[in-house]
Amino acid sequence: MNMLLFKLSDHLSRPPGFYVTLVLLALCTLLVPLGLTEVVTYVLSVAAIVITGVVLIQGYRDTAAIHAKLDELIVALRETRNDVVGLEHADPKVIKEAVEHLEQEAASGPTS
Repeated sequence: MNMLLFKLSDHLSRPPGFYVTLVLLALCTLLVPLGLTEVVTYVLSVAAIVITGVVLIQGYRDTAAIHAKLDELIVALRETRNDVVGLEHADPKVIKEAVEHLEQEAASGPTS
């Protein structure tokens, strides 16, 4: 199911998928004068939910890719501390504490 959702969101986030969505929305609008307002409302509601899902999935993928790239930089630079690798999977309190600690370190200046 996850792969299907990722493929669907990938397709809908590109121009051809977006154009298909626009055409479907235009067809729904043309159905209103025919007295099919309830059908149009239903379809538009489902479309809004799908579009929201697409945005969330694409955001997740982008964020995961950025984290992987940052983790790679941390590992590649031997001088860095590896304790922050994977921090995005930690409890929000742990993340907040780590950010506060790093900000305090940055404010106090470079350590040698």
